[in-house]
Amino acid sequence: MVLLPGLMCDGAVWADQVAALGAARTIVVPTYGELDSLGAMAEHVLTLVPPGRLAVAGHSMGGRVAFEILRRVPERVARLALLDTSYHPLPEGDAGERERAGRLALLAIAREQGMRAMAREWAQGMLHPSRLGTPLFEAVLDMFERRTPVQFAAQIEALLARPDATALLGQIRVPTLLLCGREDGWSPPARHEFMQAHIAGARLVVLERCGHMSTMEQPAAVTAALARWLAEPGIRP
Repeated sequence: MVLLPGLMCDGAVWADQVAALGAARTIVVPTYGELDSLGAMAEHVLTLVPPGRLAVAGHSMGGRVAFEILRRVPERVARLALLDTSYHPLPEGDAGERERAGRLALLAIAREQGMRAMAREWAQGMLHPSRLGTPLFEAVLDMFERRTPVQFAAQIEALLARPDATALLGQIRVPTLLLCGREDGWSPPARHEFMQAHIAGARLVVLERCGHMSTMEQPAAVTAALARWLAEPGIRP
């Protein structure tokens, strides 16, 4: 089983799921270092995993990495889980420029004021409003602070150059879980509903009172959804 973290995240984002599901299987939670493309991240992950078929789950940017693994070695992906993520490339025109400017503004804060100052600004919109200022919020800041501005810049570059994965959706024939928070403002339910409509047999779980950081905000519900996904029958015709 491969659990792929998102932008600037580490094993903490999957800690509850590893604790609950790791006794029965080998779980790999990679880091991406200073890699600056999603394809390079996918290829790095494939050097870390044992031979054979994989259960691949990706959160946020990790879902994008999961698509790149699927693009490269579809025969090795036995099941796929996409959490709080999306498939679309950088939008053209003003929308794309706004995204680019917003990400680069956060990078400027990280370089000038430090990673925690950037994280405090960024994380405001990542969690459900009820969790702002809580120990969980501080744990998210701790996680981002463990990364560096150089790593942040590389991962921003990877996301701004993200490939369009729309065409992959109709090719997926393995058990697929789609999951997001109801209040996820970064990857809202509508994007997961689109993926469900284009992936044969995909199951969608939307968690209430949950923002973008679903694995940390609603760990028991995410673990239960993953356990059900792992128990589903295999490849579909």
